[in-house]
Amino acid sequence: MAMRAYVLIEAAVGKAKSVAEGVKDLKFSEARVISVDAVTGPFDVIAQLEADDLDRLGRAVTEGIQQVDGVQRTTTCLVVRLS
Repeated sequence: MAMRAYVLIEAAVGKAKSVAEGVKDLKFSEARVISVDAVTGPFDVIAQLEADDLDRLGRAVTEGIQQVDGVQRTTTCLVVRLS
């Protein structure tokens, strides 16, 4: 079963739009970007990712999202299935 996570992204001032576009343009061989939205509140962008395992998901965040120009910090929230 695939793992899914929400990545909450804090962007540099004035960079939310370019960060969202940069994350949307990322291509991973081991993970899929499901959605990317610019939002209001304490975070600027929220991305939803999916991968076959936690290591692949982690690499997508550290080697992909965190490398996008303007990204200052990420918080990754793993989806859990409670049923």
